[in-house]
This record gives sequence, C-alpha cells and structure tokens, in this order.
Amino acid sequence: MRRKAPIAPPNPFNFGSLALDEAFTNREDELAEILSSMRSGQDLLVYAPRRYGKSSLVLRAAHEAVAEGILVGYCDLLRITTKEKLAAALAKTIYADIDTQTLERAADLFRGLRIRPTMELDPESGTFSFSFRASRRKTDIDDTIESLLELLGKLAADRQRRVVMILDEFQEIVDLDDRFPNLLRSVFQAQPEVCHVYLGSKRHVLDRIFNDENQPFWRSAKRLEIPVIEPSKFGRFIRVRFQDTGKEIGDSALTRLLEATGGHPYATQELAFEVWETVAPEHQAREIDVEVALERVVRSENNHLEKLWEDASAAQRQLMVALSTEPTSAPYSEDYRGTFELPSASTVQAALIGLERKELVGRREGVLKITEPFLADWINREQRPPSFRAQLRLQDS
Repeated sequence: MRRKAPIAPPNPFNFGSLALDEAFTNREDELAEILSSMRSGQDLLVYAPRRYGKSSLVLRAAHEAVAEGILVGYCDLLRITTKEKLAAALAKTIYADIDTQTLERAADLFRGLRIRPTMELDPESGTFSFSFRASRRKTDIDDTIESLLELLGKLAADRQRRVVMILDEFQEIVDLDDRFPNLLRSVFQAQPEVCHVYLGSKRHVLDRIFNDENQPFWRSAKRLEIPVIEPSKFGRFIRVRFQDTGKEIGDSALTRLLEATGGHPYATQELAFEVWETVAPEHQAREIDVEVALERVVRSENNHLEKLWEDASAAQRQLMVALSTEPTSAPYSEDYRGTFELPSASTVQAALIGLERKELVGRREGVLKITEPFLADWINREQRPPSFRAQLRLQDS
C-alpha cells in the first residue's frame, strides 16, 4: 500500500482579511485599553491609517467583551451612501448583534419607527436583511435614524447589561449629512450605559470632528492611536510562524523584511506570506529570498500604487521621489530641495499637506518618510527620474 504524501502546512501569514485568531499579532496593550473602555462605558476613538488592523483589533476586543456578557454591535459605515442604507445597517446590527431575538420581536422592536423597515429572509444564510424606502418628507429618515440610535440605550436598560456600539470608518458620517454629528451626539450623550467606539482612518476629518471645540463631538471620547508594531515584537512573531511550519528565516532576511515594511501590519504579513512561499520546506529564508518576494509584492500591488501616483500632483510626485530615496527631518531646507530639484518651500509644504491627508507620508520619530506600504520600493523601481538613475550610477562607479 502506497503511503500518502504528508500534507504541507498552510501559509501561516494572513493579510487582506480580519485577523482574529492566530494571525492576530502583538497588540496586548491596545487590546487591554479597548476592553477597559468597553467595560466601563467610556466612549473611545480608535485611529489608525488604512490597513493597520484597527478593525481586527477592536473586533478581537469585542469577542472578549461578548464572552463577559456585554452586548456588542458592529456597523461599518464605509460603503453606506444614503441615509436609508444607514438606517438599514443600524436595524440589522441592533437585531442581529444586540437584541438577538425572534423575527416577531424585531417587528415589535421597530414598530415605533417613523419609517417601518421591510424585512426579508435570506434562504441561504438564514439571516434577515432590512431596507427602508425613501419618504416624501426628508426629516422622516432622520427621525428614524435617531430612534434607532435611541434603541441602544433602551435595550441596555431593558436587558440591564452594558451595550457597546462600534461604528467603523466613522468619518464617513459627515459625507451623508454634515448635520449628522449633531444628531448622533445629542443621542449618545444621553446614553451613559452605552459605550460608543468610533474607528477611523482619515486623520484630518477625525480631527475636525473630535478636536474642534465648535463641533458637537469635541472632547467627547478618549483617543487611542494605533501605531506600527515594534519590529522586535513582529520579528518574534514571524520567526515563530516560520518555525511552526517547518521553515526558518535568517537574521539578515528578517531584518530586511521588517525594513521594507516599517512594521506596517498589513504589509508585513503580506511580504512574510510571499517570503514563506519562496522557501522550500526545512530550508531557511535568506535575504535574497526577501528581495524576490518583495519584487512579487510590488508587482502585485502595481495597479494600486500606480493609481496613487497618477492621482498625485507634479509637486507631490517630486516630493515622493525624494522621500523614497532619502527620508528627512527637514523637507523645506535649501540643501534637501536642491539635492532633489524640489520646488519652493511653500510649494513643498502644500504638497506635503496633501500627501499627509492621503496618508501616503508621515513622520516617525521626527523623520518624514513614505508610509504607504511598498510605495517607496515601487517608486524606486518604476518612477525614478533618469537624472537620479544617472547619479546613482556615478556613485556606484
């Protein structure tokens, strides 16, 4: 009888989806802080740039909160484009996550709304969806959303349990209606039994909502900013994941991997995934394997990175090329601008403000650098002007 070949272990690295179990990496301090806010009812703003894993982090905390008997609802505002869709998302969250009762109970729960939802059963998943039709009176949908939000406090009181409401990509609420922050704040400030957790990725919008004393959410929530993961912690995680699946990664390879990603959670998992794929079982990843994997990742991200480049102004492109070569603490200095043929200091300043708002560049320990994953490597490969290439050739000769 022929023996079956041993089943190869799956790739231990995860990116692009929520990391809730083994793929969750080294966020113990932040996790404890979020859980503490959920338990105490302290409203919390969790900020991080795109693909930092803030949703995974907060949902990991939510899972632990649920295990403690806390009622937790989650609503993602990113793709909600109308008030009717917002009402439908809130209704589904309240029914599926917080109330978790029968369909008859749902009908009773939503009976007092100005606009009653249509409820439909998905025969495949067995879950209910909700929809709201637009009313001739524009204020009807606002009243309906207000009533749905008020239900959070009523359910907490009826069930005598803490309620947590997670609103992901909260800054999108402004695009629906610039009056909505006033509406939400008027409801939320009367709900001490409800913890409101706001997640966001657009710093300039969140600063306007939470840091402007003329705005209703001014100083209404504790702020938690999610940093990159320390290289030492990420390094241990990567090394153990390699070892657990019958492979190794050398010190120089690990250093180069973390240098290429800067500790960015998504990017580090993505590059580690490709490095692991490159290495044969029972072999050790070398620095050359990281370079091969990095080439693959940059190629796979080409469409995304090319779009970022095309959407940038000429001055922004010039600054990105400079930063991809030499991060700096003094981007406006005459020496730096002269070295990289940058325009005037005022033009560089305007370009920098635009890039920071797009979350493409930022300061780390006082040094300005490109923070968008793999963008610097892509620029070095694809967009470096001939004059810079010539300079590099002269330096190497």
